Amino acid sequence: MSVAKTIAVAGATGFVGRYIAKELLARGHRVRALIRDRAKAEQVLGRRVEADLVVGDVLDGRSPHELLRGCDACVNAIGILRESSGGQTFTRMHAGATEALVEASKALGVGRFVQVSALGVRAQGASAYQRTKWDAELIVRRSGLDWTIFRPSMIHAPDSGMMQELSKLVTGKSPPYKFMPYFARPVTDTSVCMGPTRYQEPQLQPVAVEDVAASVAAAIDTDDAIGEVYTLTGPETFTWPELLEFLRDTLPEGLPGLKPRRVPGDLAIIGAKLAGALGLGALLPFDAGMVVMATENGVADTGKARDHLGFDPAPFRERVRAYAARV
Repeated sequence: MSVAKTIAVAGATGFVGRYIAKELLARGHRVRALIRDRAKAEQVLGRRVEADLVVGDVLDGRSPHELLRGCDACVNAIGILRESSGGQTFTRMHAGATEALVEASKALGVGRFVQVSALGVRAQGASAYQRTKWDAELIVRRSGLDWTIFRPSMIHAPDSGMMQELSKLVTGKSPPYKFMPYFARPVTDTSVCMGPTRYQEPQLQPVAVEDVAASVAAAIDTDDAIGEVYTLTGPETFTWPELLEFLRDTLPEGLPGLKPRRVPGDLAIIGAKLAGALGLGALLPFDAGMVVMATENGVADTGKARDHLGFDPAPFRERVRAYAARV
């Protein structure tokens, strides 16, 4: 059994962070959670939450030190999928927040640092999300701390924003009501100079949030995880049409008559950028960067996570059927 540690969790009321905090508590660790709203923390973590709550902002110059003082490790689960007002930019919330936590960790002697990143991040990423997540990874890699980085694919759970949106889509409760759209990426055919654009169906391997949280918690207690980057994906591979059809046929109220319909990703990107330029971007459930990422494959090998951390993810179909049975 692992020795109980005091672990700071930044982003503890976010979708992934709340599961990480609960998993750490279940393993007997003490958790200090950075939150912005106590009422929300009680709602998502429970009214009798066992974690020590630190109310503040990761970029206020004070809260990171209050969060990390006396801790053995820090888990950074802060992240946004879309920019919004009030300073919620990718640069601030990904790179800026990570830098603040890393600097506070170094100042207070908190040597262990775990970063929750994302699959597909890279220096030349096609979206600002990917590029700033990469910037955050570089800050961690260059910190001198005993770091571990996780890159999960699409994370699912009944309370995930993605699953809630997909549930509304397959039950006809959100636009376009009559079909189930998904984005496909254009493929250049170098064998011909001109011709019709071909589109390719993205593949993805959704991973359950519980499995991500368990891997993060395992890394805290595993020296082999220091200095490692782990990709986390589920064991099943879907195309978007296959995933939508499965959800339609499995979730309560799924409408059998709804069919998947391809939306060219390049055209959707143009539309999203135009809407943003006209000040109408908030009316769309996605922005250009989200379209870009939705057209990319979300698949990876998880052998290293299995060998080091015992990563054994549950199949997507199994988890969704369990969700549906509880409704």
